[in-house]
Amino acid sequence: MARTEALASTALNIASRVSGRLAGAGAYALFHMPLARSRMRTSERELFGTAETTRLKVSGKSAVVYRWGNGERPVLLVHGWQSRGSRFADFVPGLLERGYSVITFDAPGHGDASGRSTTILEYRHILTELHEQYGEFEAVVAHSLGALGSIFSLAHGVKAKRIATISGVCDFEYLIEEFCAAVPLRPQLKALLRERVGENLFSVLPVEERPFSAVNAVTALDMPLLVVHDEDDPRILVEQGHRLAGAFGDQARLVVTSTLGHRRILGDPDVVRTVLDFVAQGPDRAAEAGTEAAATP
Repeated sequence: MARTEALASTALNIASRVSGRLAGAGAYALFHMPLARSRMRTSERELFGTAETTRLKVSGKSAVVYRWGNGERPVLLVHGWQSRGSRFADFVPGLLERGYSVITFDAPGHGDASGRSTTILEYRHILTELHEQYGEFEAVVAHSLGALGSIFSLAHGVKAKRIATISGVCDFEYLIEEFCAAVPLRPQLKALLRERVGENLFSVLPVEERPFSAVNAVTALDMPLLVVHDEDDPRILVEQGHRLAGAFGDQARLVVTSTLGHRRILGDPDVVRTVLDFVAQGPDRAAEAGTEAAATP
């Protein structure tokens, strides 16, 4: 993958000296293209073989939707970049035992979905369609980019009683910076990428709020928020978790773990139990828990 990123960086930077517009379009396209597609693990197959599986059309592509239960008391699980819905396998049994229906999906370009790319707008489209189908979610549990995609969706019409983020992104700008560090771009090309992101993805927002940040969604969201982040996460640094929890103040409970990294955190028994307890608490009690844990280091 490093070789692919190096070749892409060289090609885009050379192209930018000939045509900034062409190079900007290329950088924008690559920005939304996962360079790896996760496969379902053997340990996940049996559980996901019992799910009701459907497909949902998204921008000429299709997402794969997995559902357990009768549709009542729905909880939505939202995966992150280069991931897939099956990475939430450890959460599903506990949610079903507590009487929830469970829904997750593979976004375009991920898992068993079609396509080679996806955007935060496509995440919003999927969440909106599932919300229209199943109604208000009892909770949304989201990992990594899925956290920002979920908050963006909740700020634009999707309804949920509470949200839990795990290794979540707070600022879309962080993703741009991470991409430009992995695929080094000339400053002019980085500026073109940021401009395209603002115009193509966030045209509904005021210019000063582009690209989107969860910080700017605080006034639109009044549900309790659980923020779980690992202090040793090399992909999405723990500062993003602190920033997210800090923005929501008394609405948020912050739990900081250690040694779990970015992906292994999804399978940690303590993290799973913490999230399941939060989902089951209800809005009022969860808000109280958030106040008590606001100072978690």
